[in-house]
Amino acid sequence: MPFITLHLSGSPDPELSRDLSKRIGALACKLLRKDLRRTSVLVRYVPHADWFIADQSLQELGRNAFRLEVTVTDETNTRDEKAIFQREAFQALSTWIGNVHPHSNIHVIDCRATAYGYGGVTQDRHYQALDLGSAPNGP
Repeated sequence: MPFITLHLSGSPDPELSRDLSKRIGALACKLLRKDLRRTSVLVRYVPHADWFIADQSLQELGRNAFRLEVTVTDETNTRDEKAIFQREAFQALSTWIGNVHPHSNIHVIDCRATAYGYGGVTQDRHYQALDLGSAPNGP
């Protein structure tokens, strides 16, 4: 059940938001082994003049940037899976957005199963209720 937050430099663009939410959601679910049916994506825009890297705005730099946060339940992904996701997501977003500053970043946030959940139920409780023989993607 990842919750994905994608901050993009620029002005709101509903078509781009829809396109990137589908693409990054699918990529995260594939590489981090999550269920797309339980994935949420939030896209936010920040004006180039309000995003700073090394004391210069993206407007001054003439660049685009992103910050991608993917919240997952701790211990559900390996170190290698997260490293591969970092690489693949950075390459993909750089291509999809274009002219991306190299200090755009990705943060995979591991939350404890007892501190993270949906529907008013922690991931730990969801896990306890699983029939492990029929749950290919885990909590």
